[in-house]
Amino acid sequence: MADRNIRRKPLPSTAQAPPPHALPPNWSADLTAQFRRVLSTRRMNELSKRPGSQRRSSSRVPTEYFVESRQPPQLPPRHGYDASTQSPQSPQIPSREPPSVPSAPQLLSPPLAPPPAYSSLRNIPIAPTPPTDSKSLRFRGMLLSLSNTPCKWENPGLLDEALGAIPLQRIYEEAQEEADLFMAEAASMGTSMKPAWGYQDCVIRALMKWFKRDFFEWVNNPRCTVCRTPTVACGMAAPLPDEQARGANRVELYQCANQHCLSYERFPRYNDAFVLLQTRRGRVRWVWNAEDHVWTEVYSVHRKRWVHVDCCEEQWDVPLLYTQGWNKKLSYCIAFSADGCCDVTRRYVRNPTEHALTRGRCPEGVLMHIVREIKDMRRRDMDKKERFRLNAEDMREDAELRKNIIEALAYSISRILPGGDGGTGSRPDPDAIKAAEGRQSGATEWVRARGEGGRNQNQRAGPRDPRLP
Repeated sequence: MADRNIRRKPLPSTAQAPPPHALPPNWSADLTAQFRRVLSTRRMNELSKRPGSQRRSSSRVPTEYFVESRQPPQLPPRHGYDASTQSPQSPQIPSREPPSVPSAPQLLSPPLAPPPAYSSLRNIPIAPTPPTDSKSLRFRGMLLSLSNTPCKWENPGLLDEALGAIPLQRIYEEAQEEADLFMAEAASMGTSMKPAWGYQDCVIRALMKWFKRDFFEWVNNPRCTVCRTPTVACGMAAPLPDEQARGANRVELYQCANQHCLSYERFPRYNDAFVLLQTRRGRVRWVWNAEDHVWTEVYSVHRKRWVHVDCCEEQWDVPLLYTQGWNKKLSYCIAFSADGCCDVTRRYVRNPTEHALTRGRCPEGVLMHIVREIKDMRRRDMDKKERFRLNAEDMREDAELRKNIIEALAYSISRILPGGDGGTGSRPDPDAIKAAEGRQSGATEWVRARGEGGRNQNQRAGPRDPRLP
């Protein structure tokens, strides 16, 4: 009963626990960052004990990594008392300091090597870059000038004169006969088979044969107009005013081989299609090649791709004629048309290590910019539907060119794998080699001087070309 009369003395009002203090707004983020740094440090230390080339080995590399970190901010007490009345037993938040990390003097390994420079990286995607240096600007000016050539051939008067010189009825009949053969061949192989070439392609093939066999005459060394004796090349001469007015910028000079004649013959290099239709002699093709050889390409609606056409060689769809057939090295192959421009080097050079020359006229990104500039200029005034169609053709062509390189690379890899012949190089094209055997353009001396003697002739040649690897 006495205990009931005992009254407990109330605590003074100053001893009441105050409300908890607010935490700093960035305390949680700092603590999380500190924890991640410690965890990353531990993982790096564990990985450094295993060599990179022998992950499964038990060897250890005495390399330590550390990350300098700041101390976490001090936490205010959640349930602290006033300093004058705080009891020694008042609850406190335990310290959450991260585990200690080794300091710099404790490291046993030398400083880490700096990371490699970006200049050492290869196969980085190329981005179009405007030309800035004088060399690239000169190359841009030359390509812009070359891109104007196909536009000159869109002259209605020129087209009428060309149609007047072509035996259209003969061309159409030969094309129809060949198209029927392709259709019969496809039908014999099944109803789902598609003819190899369409009627439009057969028209171009018939036109190419007529051009090579009946219309044009390939001139290596013109005959002397006085005694009809073969001539010998003497070099180049300046064009006469009449020749220059008709579009000849260069004139080849030849001398009669007859000792009793020794007359000179001039052969102007005309580029004007009007003049070429009248003279019916010359070298007309239009995929520009930096090594002074040009040809044409025709878009096949049937195949939905561009087809290589060399009228002077009477070759259809043999793009490897120059590299594998003539053993020629190429650098730039740029195709120009009235509605665009494209770098088609990958169509004619499948193995860069064997058949490519250095492309040093401008960086690749600059060339990409110039090609796009010409393409945009040609399509600027076209309607949206036409531009969309041409852009779709460009995408298909780019996919085709990429496929060419991938197939050539896969073939090279298959040769060095077990079971291969151990050689290098691209897959040989029998059509290109066969076409090179029947080459008619270029005299023997002229061909050898240009390094286009073909594989067999090149092997029988005397001194080795220093440009070859």
